[in-house]
Amino acid sequence: MTTGKGRPDWDQYFMEITCVVAKRSTCLRRQVGAILVKDKHILTTGYNGAPKGLAHCAETGCLRQELGIPSGERHELCRALHAEQNAIIQAANLGIPIEGSTLYCTTAPCSLCAKMLINAGVKRVVFAGNYPDERAMDFFHEAGVTVEQMALPQ
Repeated sequence: MTTGKGRPDWDQYFMEITCVVAKRSTCLRRQVGAILVKDKHILTTGYNGAPKGLAHCAETGCLRQELGIPSGERHELCRALHAEQNAIIQAANLGIPIEGSTLYCTTAPCSLCAKMLINAGVKRVVFAGNYPDERAMDFFHEAGVTVEQMALPQ
């Protein structure tokens, strides 16, 4: 919902920034961005891609794509980290507490990321696109994490 004269509300504002973060992704299959926010301040950002110092998927190819593995399956074969994981890792590396924060993500988190977000104390998740992993939403619900889906900004 916009506030006067087309000014975005806070959720729209942070999701727009998340879309820009996604543009840094090095994944060949899906560009995802994530940001962690607390008290209307961005704590960290993350996008999906290979770990620091490793070749990007554009250089090595995508094993999951070559093997025809559907989205949401066999994560262990992927050389990339998810955007949510990179946002959590950035917070840890910089000593930024994320307990009580909100995650904005261009795609719904997978169950592995959901478990990490729950243990990190993230209290709210706002996402745009769907991801084929229904267990994540079950985990969030059981943990009492508020989950909201919103459309990507136009």
